[in-house]
Amino acid sequence: MPVNIPDTLPAAEVLKNENIFVMHQSRAISQDIRPLRIGILNLMPLKETTETHLIRMLSNTPLQVEIVLLYTKTHTPKNTSLEHLESFYQSFDELTYKYLDGLIITGAPIEHLPFEEVIYWDELTKILDWADKHVTSTLHICWGAQAALYYQYGIQKYTLEKKLFGIFNHTILNKKEPLVRGFDDEFLAPHSRHTYTKREDILAQPELELISESTEAGVYIVTSKNKKHVYVTGHSEYDPLTLRDEYIRDKQKGLDIALPVNYFPNDNPDNMPINRWKSHGNLLFSNWLNYYVYQETPFDIQ
Repeated sequence: MPVNIPDTLPAAEVLKNENIFVMHQSRAISQDIRPLRIGILNLMPLKETTETHLIRMLSNTPLQVEIVLLYTKTHTPKNTSLEHLESFYQSFDELTYKYLDGLIITGAPIEHLPFEEVIYWDELTKILDWADKHVTSTLHICWGAQAALYYQYGIQKYTLEKKLFGIFNHTILNKKEPLVRGFDDEFLAPHSRHTYTKREDILAQPELELISESTEAGVYIVTSKNKKHVYVTGHSEYDPLTLRDEYIRDKQKGLDIALPVNYFPNDNPDNMPINRWKSHGNLLFSNWLNYYVYQETPFDIQ
């Protein structure tokens, strides 16, 4: 089944060209099916790019998904037009639905700041509190995962000596966990961050379970035992060129940035990267949608 998005959302044309089944709202309303209502709180600067990444991941399941795009009212994005926000997004205050089946909270390039110094921290914590009572399951990504772990459990983030940047191998600690059902024993996933979460801090919390980790990249997937929250420290939603674009951007800024690890063929940035994490990325999102959202959410969500 397809994702249900506004007729004129720019991501629609990109995804259709990739042979991804997208259903416009004008067609979806004629079907007698209750779609899963999934909110995306998009904290990334390039919102249109992130929309496309996430909608691509949510499209590859038998479930019809209605996307609700959200932004923080206390921060004005510099890289997304006001017209785009007004056309496709709503603030948390404007959320017309009392409940969501699922919510995705993205990362944000603000790791250098203490959480309380983030301009929209108070708004984000209100959303996290609201989600506990009004969302069946929330998927937190990268900084979004670190922020939620800090707010909900007091788990700190720690600064790395150098940016964790590239494609890393991961293993599964609990193979009976539905979230990783169908995963290979070892799989690849992208990371791009300057901070990390300590393994021992996760294991010290009886309400949390460490599901997957990496020798090089550390903690990867954590879940709350009540299935209300999934925390992913990497970016399995990234497309093949995302790390390349980040590398070029940082080089153009004059930053001391190393090549992404295990990414460019022969470590040559002139070579086209090969996507070797797509299948597990799709599986992670489809398992979350099925086992954490669809199987748990009531039919009458209000």
